[in-house]
Amino acid sequence: MNPTRAFVCSFGLLLSTLHADSWKDYFTFEKIKTPAGVDSQVGAMGALPDGRLAVAFHRGELMIYQPKDDTWTLFGSGLQEPLGMLVESPDKILVMQRAELTRLTDTDGDGKADRYETVYDDFGMTGNYHEFSYGPVKDKEGNLYVVLGVASNGSPIRKEIRGEFSNIGELSREEMTEAPGKDWGKFKDKSGRMYSRASYRGWLMKISPDGSVEPYASGFRSPNGIGFDAKGRLLVTDNQGDWRPTSPLYNITEGGFYGHPASLVWSKGWKGKDPLKMDVSKLDKMQVPAAGYFPQGELANSPTQPIVVPEGAMPEGMTGETIVGEMNQNTLIRVLDDEVDGTFQTGLVPFLKDSPLGHGNHRLAFTTDKSLYVGKTALSWAGGTGITRIRWNGKQFFTVDKIKALPDGFALKFSEPVDPKSVSGLKMERHTYEYHADYGSPKIDEKTITIDDTELSSDGLTLTLKTGPLKQNYLHQLILGHLHSKDGSNLMGGQIWYQVVKVPR
Repeated sequence: MNPTRAFVCSFGLLLSTLHADSWKDYFTFEKIKTPAGVDSQVGAMGALPDGRLAVAFHRGELMIYQPKDDTWTLFGSGLQEPLGMLVESPDKILVMQRAELTRLTDTDGDGKADRYETVYDDFGMTGNYHEFSYGPVKDKEGNLYVVLGVASNGSPIRKEIRGEFSNIGELSREEMTEAPGKDWGKFKDKSGRMYSRASYRGWLMKISPDGSVEPYASGFRSPNGIGFDAKGRLLVTDNQGDWRPTSPLYNITEGGFYGHPASLVWSKGWKGKDPLKMDVSKLDKMQVPAAGYFPQGELANSPTQPIVVPEGAMPEGMTGETIVGEMNQNTLIRVLDDEVDGTFQTGLVPFLKDSPLGHGNHRLAFTTDKSLYVGKTALSWAGGTGITRIRWNGKQFFTVDKIKALPDGFALKFSEPVDPKSVSGLKMERHTYEYHADYGSPKIDEKTITIDDTELSSDGLTLTLKTGPLKQNYLHQLILGHLHSKDGSNLMGGQIWYQVVKVPR
């Protein structure tokens, strides 16, 4: 036989055993028709216990979607840039507006809110366009948490502000205030790229059931995602920018400082100088390290809401897992959690990447029928509009279910047995970032490691990768694209970005 022909035949047989998997093999993607005449950018979503979906749109309408007949009804209106929601009952919904946390209640049972109650508004506002407000989420004790973004030097502040004004900063209040004919460009560089001159901007606040409020954690920039994971950890995503080398995922603890110094002026008893002028090494020692990083331009550019996967909505191995939205790229992100001596750290995996999902994935909600609704927005970023409904068809796909850091590598648990013949061509890239006032950071100390030393368990479900010693505070990227299962299925999500906060002993 002709050797070339024999090679072609054998290669063809190999390809015939592999599945050309795509996300459409496992999920359906349906675009939901949004209400006529309503700006279809979604600011907040929440599932009702009867299977309906509550959606707050960008221009302030809060509407209820009934999937049984594809209809919408108006529940509330007049909200200012709602960016978070908590459904308390079918007739009671909490919404985080720009200026306050509001409870909307339908008291007479006609399906429309007739009471708007201010739950919390004791925080500062300067009128700066970037002072967004996010949340709420609720813990098991009934405490609510909201998180406040800082202002941007893209614009000045208004003459009338709410709350206390901090005089700590290079510019006076008069210099920061807009005025007819004023050239803000002459002042903006002295304000700090992002700043907190009104009370508690850049803080996460805790609201107790009795209504009392306390500052809980500081150091946030533009934290467009807040939620509890299945183990009760309070997670926050933030966006790359000044003091943010790339977008982080944080595990929040009371009293923690999370890196952006502007908010420190509102720390109890603060008598220091302008925190934006503090020594970087001192700030670095103060900050709580990120539990995960979304590398800019590769995994995510603007991560959003974390949400827990309920039983039956995804394959069994994903039950209880956290997934995160992403505005700029056509993907969601799975969070594979790990603990090393009590320290929470994560491996982040692209999910539904390059599927019909699309861009602008801002808010997420699972309804009682296990559908995942993804609400989209664009605003001034790259994004999208509308709502996509995603339903799993019950088929198992080949993916990594768990990751465990080892002193000299990682152990990966898969959803299906790995074909041992496919365990080749694996590699790891690692790097760190520089913490500084500049916008973002390039990758520092990059290194590529070929993974030749591997061990596959007898059942084929666990693959151990010997990479050599892990490095603390480095992001380790595992590139697994050559792997496939014993039945020929391709790996869905072939890269993992694992942030080593603590090296196992």
